[in-house]
Amino acid sequence: MITAGLDIGTRNSRAILLEDGTKILAKARSPTGYDMTKVAQELLASALASAGLTRADIDYVAVTGFGRYRYEERDLSVTEITAAARGAKFLFPRTTCVLDVGAGNARASKVDEKGKIVKFRSTEKCAAGGGGFLEKIAFYSQVGLESLGPLALTSKNPVAISTVCSVLAESEVINLITQEVPLEDILMGANQSVVGRVYLTLKQVGINPEVTLTGGLVENPAFVKAFETKLGSKLNSSPDLYYAAALGAAYLGHRRLLKRKGVGA
Repeated sequence: MITAGLDIGTRNSRAILLEDGTKILAKARSPTGYDMTKVAQELLASALASAGLTRADIDYVAVTGFGRYRYEERDLSVTEITAAARGAKFLFPRTTCVLDVGAGNARASKVDEKGKIVKFRSTEKCAAGGGGFLEKIAFYSQVGLESLGPLALTSKNPVAISTVCSVLAESEVINLITQEVPLEDILMGANQSVVGRVYLTLKQVGINPEVTLTGGLVENPAFVKAFETKLGSKLNSSPDLYYAAALGAAYLGHRRLLKRKGVGA
């Protein structure tokens, strides 16, 4: 059985094809853009092409993310919180806490042995509590977002970004640059600033090992390092966790399909 998981986010969208609820067949990603229906269709087509399959081969489509209701061909819609937790548990079975950091906010969950959420907290919907803050910093400092993490890792003396507002951060960054503070120190300071706010959210649900990071910041090595330093332990992080919500949706779709067929899941 082939199930598809679509994660239609505010900034970026992802697609996963899953075989029998256990094997990832294909992945696809793309900026979301204005037309969420179109990007979902294109991502699904891209994943199918990678796997050498056609739309008729898909038995079930589960959709998550901000734009989940925009894809009318879905069989199931699921919240990002639930989907990310299931995807994290799929990739790291010993996960007890999930930290999902999106562009606008961060969500922390405590999960049981089956991946069900038992406690949940979220930051306010503000870029200062998510990856959007780092996007602003990258823009203000004229550093490509993909270069921000690697450059920040070279920092010797990180400088804290004191403001909690991404809009006001522009003047602070400009001021630091004017003072000839090394750019890498500013960038690592920005990462640490986000870590500080996100860590408080995770702390509210209770921090138990293992903590798994999902969302776009899994691709930022400076954020991962800064969070591990704050946490005092290793953080589960891998490239596949970028697709955690799509993967979780596909997995939940498989379970729903089994129930539909009268098979225990």
